[in-house]
Amino acid sequence: MITKTPSFGENGIILFADCAVNPNPDAQALAEIAVATAGNCKAFLDVDARVALLSFSTKGSASHADCDKVLKALEIAKQIKPDMQVDGELQADAALLPKVGEKKAPGSSVAGKANVLIFPDLDAGNIAYKLVERVAGAEAVGPIIQGLAKPVNDLSRGCSVDDIVNVTAITAVQAAQG
Repeated sequence: MITKTPSFGENGIILFADCAVNPNPDAQALAEIAVATAGNCKAFLDVDARVALLSFSTKGSASHADCDKVLKALEIAKQIKPDMQVDGELQADAALLPKVGEKKAPGSSVAGKANVLIFPDLDAGNIAYKLVERVAGAEAVGPIIQGLAKPVNDLSRGCSVDDIVNVTAITAVQAAQG
């Protein structure tokens, strides 16, 4: 997502996942989505990812099985990629806004500075992506498919020439990565 707010993410660019494929990933899948998206953050933006595992709760403000899934995904993601900057569970405002992040998740290396947002399920991801695109006027690039042996991406039936160019460029970067 390319937003009009340079203070968000990386100069206004935020990677959202998963917004198109996995309806209800378990903790393992969520962790793998986080790791793959962090890799794409580095490949596409040439910066280290600051990954926020999103929830309706921040650091135990609510107790629910959905929050537990996000906490388990955090644990797994840290095992898969120990050097990755990742935190959760974080509400979107705590992930993106420094003042809120400092208040709700003091000491977090991600809160208030996230450039990768990992949604707990497809409902949340797809709704957020369409709202940010339509209400906030952000430019959505993708969806970008992750986790396959070879790069494969998708375009919507209503895509523009710019959409085709952007997704083609991303696919080329993925192919070059190996």
